Amino acid sequence: MPAPERIPARRVSDRDLALLTEGELHVQGQIREASNAVLLCTVTHEGHEARCVYKPVRGERPLWDFPDGTLAQREVAAFEISEALGWGLVPPTVLREGPYGEGMCQLWIEGPDESDEAPEPARGDRLLALVDAEEPDEGWKAIGFAEVEEGRTALLVHADDPRLRRLAVLDAVINNGDRKGGHLLLDGGGHLYGIDHGVTFHTEDKLRTLLWGWAGEPLTAEASAALEGLRARLAADEPLARRLGELITGAELEAVRERVAELLKTGRHREPGGDWPAIPWPPI
Repeated sequence: MPAPERIPARRVSDRDLALLTEGELHVQGQIREASNAVLLCTVTHEGHEARCVYKPVRGERPLWDFPDGTLAQREVAAFEISEALGWGLVPPTVLREGPYGEGMCQLWIEGPDESDEAPEPARGDRLLALVDAEEPDEGWKAIGFAEVEEGRTALLVHADDPRLRRLAVLDAVINNGDRKGGHLLLDGGGHLYGIDHGVTFHTEDKLRTLLWGWAGEPLTAEASAALEGLRARLAADEPLARRLGELITGAELEAVRERVAELLKTGRHREPGGDWPAIPWPPI
């Protein structure tokens, strides 16, 4: 079911950031299905403990079209933009030293039925569906048709949900090249998070996402206000701009400013371009 029309944002606490930045990391195991090295850890600091994900830079596979910086830096930059928008869409994420060198450290999102023995990420798959129909039902937005087996297609839809709509705006700002269904997480309280933001901030249009349901529609008043606030914080002398300058290139930072300005100028959600596949594969 779609979420209520007005939903509170969740801001990161100083305690969470201190825990991730200064805490002692203990590796528990590796998340095998990831394409790069992803380690599940516990982190402890001043009597507090939490699970987290640690992605060491040395475990990254080089990408020919993202030659500058690291995936870890881009993940942290995505978190900084999310916080600046005020929506808390990315789990607390920092850049730090760990057992295998510098890497990204991100708070693990606990699902409603998670156990200590077998931690599983809190998937947001119920926000997506494949349906045997030509048009989506009320409360859903069409993405497009997908082949589900030989000779048969189904309509891929996502929920007409304000949490996803916020995420669509964030993805347009950071130029997310890989917004899959598996990158959507819901915690036990129903708060939506997006993860895996290493393929972001390219100067060329690389936007690939499942969240095309609002393509071409007017931005909400809330989104426009958030983007205006972000534009002010991207000015050269602002702390956010200086922080982003440590994580992405100057050209990439300027491209962020241009994408924000374009969204505000058009007042509409992005539409797919013609030079890049619009939907990541596999989509879910």
